[in-house]
Amino acid sequence: MLTESRFLRACRREPTDCTPVWFMRQAGRYMPEYRAIRDKVSMLDAIRSADIATQITLQPVNAFNLDAAILFAEILTPLIGMGLRVDFVKGEGPTVENPIRATRDVDHLGTPPAAETMPFTMDAIRMVVAELASRNLPLIGFAGAPFTLASYAIEGGGSRNYELTKGMMYNEPAAWKRLMERIVTVIADLLARQVEAGVSAFQLFDSWAGALGPRDYAKFVAPYNAQLIEAGRKTGVPIIYFSTGTGAILDQIVGLGSDVISVDWRVRLGAAWQQFAAHQAVQGNLDPAVLLGPWREVRGHTDDILAEADGRPGYIFNLGHGILPGTPVDTVKRLTDYVHEKTIRSVESAEVKSR
Repeated sequence: MLTESRFLRACRREPTDCTPVWFMRQAGRYMPEYRAIRDKVSMLDAIRSADIATQITLQPVNAFNLDAAILFAEILTPLIGMGLRVDFVKGEGPTVENPIRATRDVDHLGTPPAAETMPFTMDAIRMVVAELASRNLPLIGFAGAPFTLASYAIEGGGSRNYELTKGMMYNEPAAWKRLMERIVTVIADLLARQVEAGVSAFQLFDSWAGALGPRDYAKFVAPYNAQLIEAGRKTGVPIIYFSTGTGAILDQIVGLGSDVISVDWRVRLGAAWQQFAAHQAVQGNLDPAVLLGPWREVRGHTDDILAEADGRPGYIFNLGHGILPGTPVDTVKRLTDYVHEKTIRSVESAEVKSR
């Protein structure tokens, strides 16, 4: 049964026969079959085609012995439905052509249901789930967390210091509250619709939360994350909270209530895990750049992480961020197999470890 898959058991901190493995951006530019598709279609066209999104989602699980697939999608797509014009400029990343610059811009944003604005995403989920069923592989759905989406919407793209975003937080707190509430409404609906379509877990990407100090995170971000995670947990699927550069606010992240917390390479996995609640699993925490090095470095870093995990139930091997474009495909395959082989054990011994 799918609920007994290695990945989902780990999300619930239940014993597994070995450590489950999946990678953020496991479907991406490092794979030649992905590049072959993207040479012909744009990012938005690929996302909006259920057939193409399904093909890309399945590429890594067809190539490697991974324990979960993650939907090929883009965290900024919901912003398009809200009224922002998003484009993907080659070499620059995503850009917002009409960013939020005034309080009136917030009030012009809509909160349409995902079924109307992103039907292609739900179609892709149903197609992928049908393909994965015979392999007992779960599909992970995802969306951007409120702060990260708000930052894109305000900055108009990537940012080094988030001056515009923080300016609205500090100078227009009422407008900031309205913006975050609208994003929560949209993402909570998207989360629920993805679960209805068949995803078995859901990851919130708060990629830019590391730009915040503890006080600002607590005041301007944490309440909305907690609200969204609470809504997500009501669907019955595990909720994963991903962020990077957030070691200083890990205690607050633990308090949000997600089932799984993803930690990056800037913190010791074992030390981070000690702060988690009894039900919370941990995901991470290999530096993606390590995969660009020789196998001895990859193996050494991996051995250190697995030693920190110490065979305890509830650990999911992953990177602290996405696979980099120049990563050798053979390294991804070798690493996947190595983690499985290194951690293979009986369920009975894992149960003893958890006591």
